[in-house]
Amino acid sequence: MYKKNLIRYRMPAEWEQHKATWLSWPHNPTDWPGKMSSVQKIYAELTQKLAAVEEVCILVNSERHEMRARTYLKKAHADLANIHFHHISTNRSWIRDYGPVFVADNRTKRKLKRIMRFRFNGWARYPAHQKDDSVPLELAHRLNLKMISTKWKKIPLVLEGGSIDVNGFGTLITTEECLLDQNIQPRNPGITKSELGKLFMEYLGITNVIWLNKGIEGDDTHGHVDDVCRFVDRRTMVLAMETNSSDPNALVLAENLERLKQVRLEDRSRPTVVTLPMPRPIYFKKWRLPASYANFYIANKIVLVPIFNDPADQKALGILADLFPARNVIGIHAVDLLIGRGGFHCITLQEPV
Repeated sequence: MYKKNLIRYRMPAEWEQHKATWLSWPHNPTDWPGKMSSVQKIYAELTQKLAAVEEVCILVNSERHEMRARTYLKKAHADLANIHFHHISTNRSWIRDYGPVFVADNRTKRKLKRIMRFRFNGWARYPAHQKDDSVPLELAHRLNLKMISTKWKKIPLVLEGGSIDVNGFGTLITTEECLLDQNIQPRNPGITKSELGKLFMEYLGITNVIWLNKGIEGDDTHGHVDDVCRFVDRRTMVLAMETNSSDPNALVLAENLERLKQVRLEDRSRPTVVTLPMPRPIYFKKWRLPASYANFYIANKIVLVPIFNDPADQKALGILADLFPARNVIGIHAVDLLIGRGGFHCITLQEPV
């Protein structure tokens, strides 16, 4: 166990109160070939739901880009008074992975908010990522927040927001496939589990890391946990499960369940694990897409869940509604968004109060 006085920062859980949700309005047609209009409609619907319960901050590349976003938002009847635009150029729209991680500084009387800057290398896959990588620095200046640059062996530490999930009390879940693979899309080549555990404690206040094995088919991030397993409160997590034994996801997700049966939380208690169904496989051309109900986003008073016109949609919504009795669980059709290989959690980023 770690001594509490050694833990300076704390990463709040997603279900804690938000000051705002951050988005980056879509603009890169290579992510959604032939689907940009429908994807912007999905963004507008999602933003309309969010703006009804909290402030929404949207990154745009230019005045023209902002006007395009406003057009879609007006058609969706979004509350524009609760939506604020920031002219910060980006390569792509997956702000969860390159945006700042907001933490509380426990060594200040008011537990002041800080920005923890992890570096972004395009998932060690896509070369055009330099603008995205600079977003935390830009936001630190605009929000007048102190920024901490993370390091491993004096080298900038690479970490994407979608590769981790936390319960706000010291436990973090992730996958070995994403953070430890040294051959495919390596983030920090040579890093070990032990070293990552120490870095998570130093920068995020994590005292307990739960390691799952792999992510799902079609995920070009190579194992992001937010398609697989999520915390819904301090002691409860949902885990995607595939019942079709012939599906490649079935074995992977079953192994993750077996691992969770053995784990403990930061206080040594056992977590409650609730299983979520998987939708039927969805393909775009010849590629399988990473469809998962686990890629939901928790906001103030609501939970936004991707649905896919699938028989399992209502079952997944019902399970999540039971787990979030104080929030309205809302399904939004997201097949076209999925063509870009991501869901609602990937395109949103919470800023805690």
